[in-house]
Amino acid sequence: MICSINELKTKEVINVSDGARLGFVSDVEIDLKDGRLTAIVVPGAYRLMGFLGRDEDIVIKWENIKKIGDDIIIIDKIN
Repeated sequence: MICSINELKTKEVINVSDGARLGFVSDVEIDLKDGRLTAIVVPGAYRLMGFLGRDEDIVIKWENIKKIGDDIIIIDKIN
């Protein structure tokens, strides 16, 4: 399966360990030396409708990604 970064941004990230919907991919981390994607980034949740800012971004290592489907990305990340 070949997927562009723009296509990753349309996929919702779901944690399989607790069923939590974490949001959509906002960025990726790439190891430039090896040319490999090492992590995806999901923005943190808004606090008090955005008036108090956001929580820290969630960085999900490639090893925690279990499946990338047409619409969602299943991860196994225990908080």
